[in-house]
Amino acid sequence: MTLIGRDVRVGACLYADDMNSMVRFYRDTLGFHTEWDGGNFAEFETASGALSLFMYSRKAFAQAIGESYVPPKGINQTFEIALWLPCFADVDAEYERLSKLDARFPTGEPMTFSFGIRNFYVADPEGNLLEIGSMSET
Repeated sequence: MTLIGRDVRVGACLYADDMNSMVRFYRDTLGFHTEWDGGNFAEFETASGALSLFMYSRKAFAQAIGESYVPPKGINQTFEIALWLPCFADVDAEYERLSKLDARFPTGEPMTFSFGIRNFYVADPEGNLLEIGSMSET
């Protein structure tokens, strides 16, 4: 089979310095189920299927590819992961829920853009950005 984008399932991997902290955030704060065993790899269940969101130890990955380990700092400005909710009211409710858990919101409260998306950004414990939004007003 030839790789054709529209026929390929996509997975996103987050490299983590502190697997405990990162798994707790994605599992306990965001509600992704995982059967994580405490090792260098964690897979999270999503509606998109197996290996759609997973995590790997940054140090173990650097070693596996023969590179030097360089820890990141601050807000990761190289990518984001978008988590799409059914409607705008769900976006607002999730913002309120996460606000009570002392989550970090680099851009503040939810905003509705002229192109039809309502969203906000939350940073995970290592500064990776998650866009939580919706494309539907109702």
